[in-house]
Amino acid sequence: MLQSVCLRGLLLLMVGKHVFTQEQCVKSSVNSCGDCIISGPGCAWCKDLNFTKPGEQEAVRCDSVAVLKDKGCSALIDPENKLNKISTKPLTAGSHPVQITPQELELNLRPGNPCTLTVEFKRAEGYPVDLYYLMDLSYSMKDDLENVKKLGSDLLNELKSKTGNARIDGNKFKDMVAKQHISGNLDAPEGSLDAIMQAAVCTKEIGWGNSTRLLVLATDDGFHMAGDGKLAAILEPNLGTCQLVNNKYSKSNVWDYPSVGQIARKLEEQNIQPIFAVTKRMESVYKSLSQLIPKSAVGVLSDDSSNVVKLIVDAYNNLTSEVIMAHDSLPNHISIKYTSDCKDGEMFSDRGRCANVAIGQTVVFDVTVTAEKCIKNQTFNIGPLGFGEKLKVTVSTRCECECDDTNKPHSHCENNGVVVCGGCRCNQGYIGQRCECQIGQKDEASLRAQCKKDNGTECEGKGDCLCGRCQCHITEGNSQYYGEFCECDDEHCENFNNKQCGGHGQCKCGKCECNEGYEGTACHCAISDKACKTKETVCHNRGTCVCNQCKCQREYKRPYCKECPTCQAACQQSASCVECLAFESGPFQKNCSKACDHLKHRISEKLAKSDCRVKDAEGCWMTFTMTEQDGLDKYWVNVLKSRDCSEGPRIAAIVGGSLAGGALIGLLILLIVKACLYASDLKDWRRFEKDRKLEKFSGINPLFQNATTIQNPTFSEDS
Repeated sequence: MLQSVCLRGLLLLMVGKHVFTQEQCVKSSVNSCGDCIISGPGCAWCKDLNFTKPGEQEAVRCDSVAVLKDKGCSALIDPENKLNKISTKPLTAGSHPVQITPQELELNLRPGNPCTLTVEFKRAEGYPVDLYYLMDLSYSMKDDLENVKKLGSDLLNELKSKTGNARIDGNKFKDMVAKQHISGNLDAPEGSLDAIMQAAVCTKEIGWGNSTRLLVLATDDGFHMAGDGKLAAILEPNLGTCQLVNNKYSKSNVWDYPSVGQIARKLEEQNIQPIFAVTKRMESVYKSLSQLIPKSAVGVLSDDSSNVVKLIVDAYNNLTSEVIMAHDSLPNHISIKYTSDCKDGEMFSDRGRCANVAIGQTVVFDVTVTAEKCIKNQTFNIGPLGFGEKLKVTVSTRCECECDDTNKPHSHCENNGVVVCGGCRCNQGYIGQRCECQIGQKDEASLRAQCKKDNGTECEGKGDCLCGRCQCHITEGNSQYYGEFCECDDEHCENFNNKQCGGHGQCKCGKCECNEGYEGTACHCAISDKACKTKETVCHNRGTCVCNQCKCQREYKRPYCKECPTCQAACQQSASCVECLAFESGPFQKNCSKACDHLKHRISEKLAKSDCRVKDAEGCWMTFTMTEQDGLDKYWVNVLKSRDCSEGPRIAAIVGGSLAGGALIGLLILLIVKACLYASDLKDWRRFEKDRKLEKFSGINPLFQNATTIQNPTFSEDS
């Protein structure tokens, strides 16, 4: 009989883009009881009034039952699935057999929480059979047609002996002229799929009863399917509706052939089980077709079809002894899985299957129904293929908080709001965890300043500042930003293999928190340093091993951080240490061992090469080589025993001589310039003197003219 097992806490649950396990509900991305309860199995809500601390997000009320109890919660909201049995008639045989139980039920499911119910099926003795025979009228089947007519009564008697109640009807099929032109063979049974489609959809015209429905197709050739009609300029697709006029198919030259998918769907909807009785030549073709049509069988006809009775009876026995439990078209956001307890049953598949089920034998199927999100009442049917009896299932969802709160002002909310599942829902004009803040009581500028992190953007642009506290917005994934300044969300973490945090960690405030044994920014690799190890160290102590690869510091290169092509030896930086280690002098002389513990030195008589040549505090040149140790700024130093202390150049004399030489050269240049100018002036003077000696004047300049005297007529000497 009907049983129910409502599973909790065993599956992953999906909220927006986040995946959480039963022990890790969405604590930071819910703002009401409903958001938590609909999150899925494993999540519960604590409605204790004083469960949250001052300033703490109400979302902490959402967690697993175990965690909430550990925190001292005494009032948990954790709704279960409900199952209501509407009709559960017992399995019976006889004139009105009942082969499936229950017949109708209602499921009130919590989204994400699967509920498993048990469906029983028992083959009843005497269950009626309707057989519809489709005969190919091509010329090659002429002798077969005569035999089928003669064997009709034998077939009916044989079926009645099996069930006690059988009916037989039949029809013939042959293509219209337009479709015959496709292959040029007038006898080709190219209308077989058309005939099957009409037999499946014309239920009233054919007279299918509430029975086991068998459809026998007898032919000796192949078939055409959707698309082949285009060769005869028939482009309109087959609509899969009844088009019989005077028991003849009326759309042969208008509609294309139906597709195999259309045929399979219509046969399944009408619980019709096809039997393909074909010649040996066509056996492989129709076996391929049978694999695409559930609850179908293929039998091989003899040359004159004399074995048709045995063929149909054997196919009937095989079809009815295989029970396939399936469902019709499902509503959105509902999924179903089946398991069966029979020997050949399939585990957790899209259909339940049991083979070799005898008459009177009961088989049991476990049907797991899951509502993925909140939906309105939806109905679908579950039942064995090939049988008319179905289980009607109506599904609704439990998406309300179910806290039984009142709408009266509560002292817990300063009488400025009502209690909803332990938290406060404030009246208009009031905000705060306890509705303690009235908008307008405080200076707006100071309230807004409290919502800014490091004097930045208000609530990081992800929330509203209300009474000095950030009220965070909903994220793209329908969860919520959180944190004092809404700076966090659990959606934007690195993905690996299309999984957030590689499926090995949880996204917390934009960063992946890896599960034990995993590391990396996306928790995408197991912890290991095997590929990072050298003989004695990991990454030569110049990096860290992340995801089994060295992550080097500075400019050191992978794979082991051994070499740094762009780094230069620290000659000048190491000069004081080399001086105190090798020659016991210099500024570090008194604390050499402590200040220079990063160097290990050796003194040599000769050096094959010289990396560094640096002057010490006494003005002597030190020559040494530097070889890196494991780690940063650690070296082996090989110092030449002797220093070069030869007297250097006299800088003062050089500088003084240079200055004196410069002054002398300048003075010499001035004298040369002065001499050149004097010589030029002397030359000009001599030429002038020479010209004066050659002058010959008469004493009067020939160009000179005496002045003209003009008497003013008004002037008088006497006046």
